[in-house]
Amino acid sequence: MLELRALAKSYAGPVRRTVLSGVELELKPGDYIAVMGESGAGKSTLLNLIAGLDRPDSGTVVLDGQDLARLSDDALTRLRRERMGFVFQAFHVLPYLSVYQNVALPLQLLHVPARRQAGRVQSMLGAVGLGERAGSMPRELSGGELQRVAIARALVHRPALLLADEPTGNLDPDSARQVLRLLREQVKAGNAAGILVTHSQAAASTADRTHVLTREGFKLRCG
Repeated sequence: MLELRALAKSYAGPVRRTVLSGVELELKPGDYIAVMGESGAGKSTLLNLIAGLDRPDSGTVVLDGQDLARLSDDALTRLRRERMGFVFQAFHVLPYLSVYQNVALPLQLLHVPARRQAGRVQSMLGAVGLGERAGSMPRELSGGELQRVAIARALVHRPALLLADEPTGNLDPDSARQVLRLLREQVKAGNAAGILVTHSQAAASTADRTHVLTREGFKLRCG
């Protein structure tokens, strides 16, 4: 479902800096992995390449049989909208929309009819334990609840790939455990593939396997 082949990326400067080199990875539907590494090891760069937000110097990113390097910017935007879901440390829940409206947003962008939207949104909110908070505004929610809204929004359109970037970094330990459990459960329930980027060994332990980006050659290796 997702294939990375000999992926490499560097950035120009006074001294050219290699961030990733020779990255290889295969993910199938239902796979849920963690990616760890020190700051500067290339975790964010890796996510940007997978999402098509940046282009590699060499190597390929193939999602659902499509080589991202062969797609136009418009086609990449459509692919992200239709086939990817994103969960971030900062939540990125829109403060002027209700919980229901936040979760419905991906479906609106895909022009899903309103009746079908309602069923999907209510089902997803129930799955993350927020069925009673559909009409609430973000300011009325805790950090853990906001992150659950973000998870519901990321998964409501049934993406093939979920990318979660430090999703528990702003949460207390109890909320973090709930969010990590939900991420795994929902990826598995939807037969999606998931990539969890984290500094936390405890968070990484919830994944099927852990890969570590190291400074020594910037290789992705099984940890």
